[in-house]
Amino acid sequence: MSGGGDNRAMTRDIAADALDLKEYIRPGDRIVVGQGGAEALTLSEILVRQRAPLGRVSLFLGPAFAGSFRPEHADHLAFTAYAASGSNQALARAGLLDIMPVHYSELSALFSAGETRAEIVLLQLAPEGRRLGMANDYQIDAARRARVVIVEINERVPETPGSELPDDIRIDVVIRSAREPAMMMPASLGAAEAQIAERVASLVPDGATLELGIGALPDAILAALTGHRDLGLHSGMLGDGVVTLAEAGALTNARKPIDTGISIGGLLFGTRRLFDFAHRNPALRLMPPTYTHGHQMLRQLPSFIAINSAVEADLTGQVNGESLGGAYVGAIGGQVDFMRGAIAAGGRSIIALPATAKGGTVSRITAKLGDAIVTSLRSDMDTIVTEYGIAELRHRSLAERARRMIAIAAPQFREELERAAHALLKAGEEGKKESP
Repeated sequence: MSGGGDNRAMTRDIAADALDLKEYIRPGDRIVVGQGGAEALTLSEILVRQRAPLGRVSLFLGPAFAGSFRPEHADHLAFTAYAASGSNQALARAGLLDIMPVHYSELSALFSAGETRAEIVLLQLAPEGRRLGMANDYQIDAARRARVVIVEINERVPETPGSELPDDIRIDVVIRSAREPAMMMPASLGAAEAQIAERVASLVPDGATLELGIGALPDAILAALTGHRDLGLHSGMLGDGVVTLAEAGALTNARKPIDTGISIGGLLFGTRRLFDFAHRNPALRLMPPTYTHGHQMLRQLPSFIAINSAVEADLTGQVNGESLGGAYVGAIGGQVDFMRGAIAAGGRSIIALPATAKGGTVSRITAKLGDAIVTSLRSDMDTIVTEYGIAELRHRSLAERARRMIAIAAPQFREELERAAHALLKAGEEGKKESP
């Protein structure tokens, strides 16, 4: 194995089919699995295949794309996660996913302090054996405290700058593979997403530094920004849309006072197009959550604009980004971290979502949040965008917020929402009469 210091001298380098996890994993252990494209797929497959002899063990998961862990694997595996995104939704629907409702910025510290256990960590590294390639995240802090670190060196992982594995992490076992990392495939975009993207783009000035969440809308928004100039990027997740923006010449990071000329992210959530773009790219760097999500970092970025999405939003500006119909489908993630950071930086925070779901039969602008789950507080809310308009909510009264939210709801639901908000709107009218 190349790279590293003396603390790796005892690393065992063995064939994947010779790995017996019983030598390393004990009943009751917590195993931390890489999130998204950082999941070591061969190690996940071995873990599933060998789960019965291990006894009962638990896994800590982030967003997952590969579907490695399924409900039938709960016979010997227990699942905890901070997100139900991607293939984790099957576990959530089956009632098998124990959710940790924490801000993404807190996860590294929880592992570092040992408050969140990590006896075993499964890492994926790029071919030179020194970089994680796909992530710079809480797995590093978990690995520092783990009893055993098992690594899959994958020939198909990009050598992304900034994702270097610290020398103080001892690696116990290495296996090797040459397979595509787990990918987040592009979602199809409809007319609503295109309209939302154009509205969001109208709020972004040239030279702004952007953060974007996960999914189809962020890619649509990035595509709508290709005519802008000197945009910067400081985000938790980077998707294929970043490549589109860079190839159009719109992404230069030239006006950022820190990391000038460099796009900053924490995770690669995309396809081979993104991986190839990231490989040894000096204009891109993966940084840890303390850097990507840290309040003190974000406030150094003037014109910082945080763009995220939601499951639904109510008439006062509360947002649910986690639950739908009683099932956990998303995460708190970094949404609140970035919303508050953007405002502290004197920038903007934007929540973008389609006005309806299920073919226009359900309004995502609601009088009350369906599952009574509030991901983002109305006191933190700045701007909400749908295909029907832009609702500027910051520093507005509840009645004024209701009016503006109703105006960006789908027309077929506005009368119903007005009835639901009658008392609120009436109070607002009385307030206007009494104003000097």
